[in-house]
Formats: sequence, C-alpha cells, structure tokens
Amino acid sequence: MSSSSLTLTPRTPHTPTAPAAPGARSTPATPTNACDVTPAGATWLTSAETYPHRALADWRARPTTPAVLSCGTVFDVVSVPAVFGRRMVDRLWHDGPGSGPVATYRGRMLLFAAPGTARRLPSLLEWEEWGPAVPALLCHGTGDAVTVPPLTAGHGTDPDDRRGSRWLVAPDTRQPWLPGPDVLLWACVRAARAATSSAVRISIFPGGDQDAKVYDVSRRR
Repeated sequence: MSSSSLTLTPRTPHTPTAPAAPGARSTPATPTNACDVTPAGATWLTSAETYPHRALADWRARPTTPAVLSCGTVFDVVSVPAVFGRRMVDRLWHDGPGSGPVATYRGRMLLFAAPGTARRLPSLLEWEEWGPAVPALLCHGTGDAVTVPPLTAGHGTDPDDRRGSRWLVAPDTRQPWLPGPDVLLWACVRAARAATSSAVRISIFPGGDQDAKVYDVSRRR
C-alpha cells in the first residue's frame, strides 16, 4: 500500500468561544497558557475512564501532576521517539489536516489518535515501502493505559518538566478531531523521507538544530 494516494481531509475550523459579559462568573473556555488543558479538554480526557467524574475531580484537585488514562474507547495513543515525532507533527500541520492532541512525556511524543489506530497502524506500516525507515512505534489501544502530562504546565521544579513533559497541542474541546491510521501512516512516511533528506543536509551543512520546530497552536484549523 502506498501512502501517496491517501486523501487528507482538513479539520473543521475552530471557533473561539465568545467572551462572557462583564461580571459574569463562568469557567474559562481557554487556558492562560497554550500548554494547559482547557476544562472541556480535561472532561474529554477523563471520559475514557470507568468513573470519569471521579477521575476528573481527582485530577482537578492536583492539576500539576501527571495522570494515567485508559486507551481504546475514546482515543488511542501512538508514542514515537521525540525527534521523529516532531517531524510527524510538522508534516501534519504544514502539509496535512493538522493533528489531534499531542504531548511529550519522558522523551517520547504522544499523538492522540482515533480508536482502532493502535491495531491498524503497525499492519499498514508493514506494507509500506518506507516502513523500515520508521522507528519503533508504541501503539496503545484497548487494554492499555498511558501517562500524560499535567493539566497545567509546571514551573520547572518537577523532574518530568525538565525532561520536556508537556502538552504541545492541548485538548480544548469535548470532541476533538483525531487522526486515523491512514493519516498517521502518511505522516510517518513524510517524516521518514524528511529524516533521510535532513541527514544529507546535516552532513553537508553542519550547524544548528535543523529539527527544531515551534508549533503555533493558535493556527488550529
């Protein structure tokens, strides 16, 4: 199977919530920090748990601590090495339909995907000619759980923060768009090609970190 024939559908535009009237008391729809999860996003994340209301209350009581979330029903998670993951997210946002929520945790990048992705993506990669160039993926689906960064960004005192554990594209709605296995296959192939080209450029033009990327999540489509 070749990923070049895949058709990528752009995400539905994100419409900001109108500001509340002066003096009105309401829960803010967006976080003060782009790396923080919104209240709606936290509700979506914990909806994967058996007792979502309890899980949400416990997490809100300790918003600066990581959480362990179940996969397979609300979302799957594809864990990739950090550098390769940066290339995947870059391709998704610049050439593709965008991404779902994305986080880094202890040196790996976590891409949230549609349920069923964890089962199908490895099989698709086996048939892809660029599959051998993709580093080992950890696909978490039904029966698995993953540890994700805190709801709110820390201040550099937690060891996980120093390892770069944070949300890059934080959940901000109760029904976020999630890429499926075909879209992530396309991103894997594009990232593998970019890695090959980057290796050639670095050998000829040594210098700064050519892989460094800054993701402007305010551009969500």
